[in-house]
Amino acid sequence: MAGGRCGPLLTALLAAWVAAAAATASPEQAALPPEQSRVQPMTASNWTLVMEGEWMLKFYAPWCPSCQQTDSEWETFAKNGEILQISVGKVDVIQEPGLSGRFFVTTLPAFFHAKDGIFRRYRGPGIFEDLQNYILEKKWQSVEPLTGWKSPASLTMSGMAGLFSISGKIWHLHNYFTGTLGIPAWCSYVFFVIATLVLGLFMGLVLVIISECFYVPLPRHLSERSEQNQRSEEAQRAEQLRDAEEEKDDSNEDENKDSLVDDEEEKEDLGDDDEVEEEEEEDNLASGVDEERSDANDQGPPREGSAAQGEGEPEETEEDITEQPRSADAEQGEDSLRQRKSQHADEGPQV
Repeated sequence: MAGGRCGPLLTALLAAWVAAAAATASPEQAALPPEQSRVQPMTASNWTLVMEGEWMLKFYAPWCPSCQQTDSEWETFAKNGEILQISVGKVDVIQEPGLSGRFFVTTLPAFFHAKDGIFRRYRGPGIFEDLQNYILEKKWQSVEPLTGWKSPASLTMSGMAGLFSISGKIWHLHNYFTGTLGIPAWCSYVFFVIATLVLGLFMGLVLVIISECFYVPLPRHLSERSEQNQRSEEAQRAEQLRDAEEEKDDSNEDENKDSLVDDEEEKEDLGDDDEVEEEEEEDNLASGVDEERSDANDQGPPREGSAAQGEGEPEETEEDITEQPRSADAEQGEDSLRQRKSQHADEGPQV
């Protein structure tokens, strides 16, 4: 009977002790704060922090499975950031489409290394060991930096960030129409098409107004005068070109005439020279014939001895002496004289 009474009592005491222990333990557990992430979220307002010091950035999306697989490795890498003397950040491309456009992110996850405002793309795996070796061994020095218009700080990438931010706002607005308001998707598309056309017309009107403000059109009579002046100037230019062409033609004709005259004079000079040469040759031939005749006369009658020896032969008279053939030189001279006369006769009609 005593044992039956002690059993419930011990059970009640045990339950009270467990409740007291739980009450004392819960305040201690509630006092411990949750572990804080060392990864710094980057936005359009604070992204310029990466321009100073050394940083590693990760671009991700909440719906990306590959990004979720590297979350734990990225957190571990961030915890060792103090040891590696590097800051670690992350960018949600859904919340910050402008930054994804500034870095021109086309695949997820995407990693970037920044050192004093110089950016490089890290294309290795998102594992803690590889990331740690990339920093300790300074492998980023062998990677080509993003310079010029590709740099996230350039004016080109700033414009790209604006376009991406506008596209992100349009996408959020589309989700609001289809998700919150329950509007069909095709109605949302029609709305954006009409808005695009209206915006284009409005911007065109603004450009026309700006051009009208800066460019004042001339009055009608002044514009007509300017057109007449332009036409007269064009006519004058055409006349000048024609005059220049005519002058060239006249100069070419004069040159041709002068050349023809020179050629004729040269031919006449050559003909005169030929005539002088022919006269000289005729004189030479005549003098040669006279010399031959004088030589024959100087020889006189034959001697007595020779006459006795040649009694049977007939005596030579003066006529026979004159009929003797001329020398070879005289014949060659006559032939050359005849050839030159024939050439001169052929060239005469051509001149």
